[in-house]
Amino acid sequence: MSIRALIVVLAILNAGVALWWAARPAASPPSPPPATATGVAPLQLLLTPPPAAVPAIAAPAPADTAAAAPAKITAATTPGQRCLSFGPYADQASAESARASAGNVLQAARVREVPEASSFRVMINAVGDRDAAQAVVARIKAAGLSDYYIVGNETQHDIALGQYRSVEGAERRQAELAAAGFKAGVLPNGGGKGSRWWLDARTQADTAALRTLQAPGQRSLDCATLR
Repeated sequence: MSIRALIVVLAILNAGVALWWAARPAASPPSPPPATATGVAPLQLLLTPPPAAVPAIAAPAPADTAAAAPAKITAATTPGQRCLSFGPYADQASAESARASAGNVLQAARVREVPEASSFRVMINAVGDRDAAQAVVARIKAAGLSDYYIVGNETQHDIALGQYRSVEGAERRQAELAAAGFKAGVLPNGGGKGSRWWLDARTQADTAALRTLQAPGQRSLDCATLR
């Protein structure tokens, strides 16, 4: 193609572009915002920045439980209650004087006479007729106790529950019966040699406090006998 022909083609193209630009429709004006109710602000799109990361708050370290917990208060312990017999005293007056001077050292104190004898027997006296005595014996057997027999006449009966060389042995038997719910007495055999007197009591006092009683001696006592 010659240069003249190229110039003619370019001129025609430029003229076509100019005619298209002149003939295009005018751009429509932007639409007005929609009407809103009176007194109500139009909605606007707000672009907010993303929230900043909240730094993690470390949980407080647990307190030392040993230091935080209140200290336990340990109650002062007192000696356990026990039952003792103090004596023997030569006469009743001496035993009564010892009981009066004991004050709060002894509780439930009583003066007890123990006749001098060659042996001692344990008895439940005056239980009634034969049928009543057999009913008591049945209860004794049900409690798992042995060594008993019925003595007496047709109208009145006693129940013998053993004979012992020492009063201590008889009192142990008496305590065994008392623990099972039977009230028995200790009776001397023979006699005629006078009596010994003992002071029986419950106590929580320690050895030093009991020493102030100045008793001739002391021995353990089953608390069941003080009921």
